[in-house]
Amino acid sequence: MRLQGKVAIITGGGRGIGEAIALAFAREGARLAIASRTQTELEQVAAQIRKMGGQVQVIRTDVSRQDDVLQLVEATLTTYGQIDILVNAAGVYGPIGPMWDIDVDEWIQAIQINLLGTFMCCHTVLPHMIESRQGKIVNFSGGGATSPLPRFTAYGVSKTASVRLTETLAEEVKEFNIQVNVVAPGAVDTRLQDQVLTAGERAGDLLARIRRLRETGEGGVPRELPAQLVVFLASDDSDGLTGKLIAAPYDDWQSWDADRIAEVMSAPWFTLRRMDPYTLRPLMDKLK
Repeated sequence: MRLQGKVAIITGGGRGIGEAIALAFAREGARLAIASRTQTELEQVAAQIRKMGGQVQVIRTDVSRQDDVLQLVEATLTTYGQIDILVNAAGVYGPIGPMWDIDVDEWIQAIQINLLGTFMCCHTVLPHMIESRQGKIVNFSGGGATSPLPRFTAYGVSKTASVRLTETLAEEVKEFNIQVNVVAPGAVDTRLQDQVLTAGERAGDLLARIRRLRETGEGGVPRELPAQLVVFLASDDSDGLTGKLIAAPYDDWQSWDADRIAEVMSAPWFTLRRMDPYTLRPLMDKLK
């Protein structure tokens, strides 16, 4: 029960990875406020949590709307009186195709959900965490953050920006005992991938990968794996770890103890950096 006594807001909690996180948090003893744009999906997740004996509040929220985000935070505080954890799992691909041949409004909407939604949730929750001088925030990265993802510019740009937002915010709130990290979940077969299949050839090289994932499971990651990483980042087990981009399927985070966390924090591991002699020199000096 690593989250016993904690209160967590989970956006995107109605399905996919967000749903898996909500169920994992409930098993660990957290009291939850789950949010998404679809009320029926939230109610279905809430029913599972209540059947487990967990406490959960359903709050329909569009994270791209500031009024909705304010209502989400206020309702959570009214119900529970505290907010200890924020998980920003709401996200969309946005328009798929060559950048010059996509809908501008759809591109902007994806940025509003993936980046501005994350920003507004952090912006609204942080005063309460700062007042209590503790908190955990987990954001989500994705394909396109560490290397280009052609035909998915809105997704790649917003997810890259979410990483740098995480890194910068982590430095700003470090003095208040608040840790902020970002997760790359890997190729999880959620309903998000339906958009890739529907887009067909407009999705470029990613189409073949998603077809293999859907048909054979090749390259796939179970949604429970990133959910368990988020539990780790939200719990006391990750104390001292902040400002890092951690890949659920590739990084050996399951074995990280206090010594390993201190080692990770002592060097520019798991961050976005330009790879050249200037940025690599401090790292090489540490390794000598």
